[in-house]
Amino acid sequence: MFSKELEIARKAALEAGKVLEGLFGRLKKIEKKGEIDLVTEADLQSEKTIVDLIKTHFPQDSILTEEGSGQSRDNDRVWIIDPLDGTTNFAHSFPFFAISIGLEVQKDMVLGIVFNPHIHEFFEAVHNKGALFNNKPIHVSNCTKLQDSLVATGFPYDIHQHSQEIVARFEKVMTQVQGVRRPGAASIDLCYVAAGRLDGFWEEKLKPWDTAAGSLIVQEAGGKVGNFQGQPYSPYHPSIIAGNPVIYEALVELLRK
Repeated sequence: MFSKELEIARKAALEAGKVLEGLFGRLKKIEKKGEIDLVTEADLQSEKTIVDLIKTHFPQDSILTEEGSGQSRDNDRVWIIDPLDGTTNFAHSFPFFAISIGLEVQKDMVLGIVFNPHIHEFFEAVHNKGALFNNKPIHVSNCTKLQDSLVATGFPYDIHQHSQEIVARFEKVMTQVQGVRRPGAASIDLCYVAAGRLDGFWEEKLKPWDTAAGSLIVQEAGGKVGNFQGQPYSPYHPSIIAGNPVIYEALVELLRK
């Protein structure tokens, strides 16, 4: 099931990856959508590459994208796409960015791909089929103590206006874990949880395209994903916690208070 969808999603990610690699370190146009929220020609060209391919093969499907070439959810099948997760990193030639492509069918995530073309890391998952990294099975870590865990987070674009509560949550976690990382691309953070490189992840004020694909990859790798209240994950909820089952519960306990 979903074999054709997976084939096309893989192809779209690889083709978009060529676009991003061709522009990495060579950007000529960077614009601001907000005070610190950027968009570049790489975002737009990557999105067009992905959307055009999906529309060619699945013309009846809805498409939801970050840059606006698809904004529809009026279908049981919705492709949720971030053509360049980590735009700020990309704009600064910091090589931590990815293409994220997810497929939601009847409100359930059934397929997810996250691809960093610069370091050739390709993560994918299909519902009930497990998760893969460069075609090899992956699983979440076996860390069982929060104080031994390495976790990641990110900061929302309005942090300048709402820093106090965000920093308070950061401090709460930081003082209970072994280390915190802030790489700057939620889709990759989630995949690193799936691969056991990170034990947990939390972030707030995210959009569906930031987490749709990565959340499925975590779950198919044996992890858990939910929101700050410990409720089941939805790409349309702005907060997310992910981790191996033990660290997930510990982070929920910390952040729910």
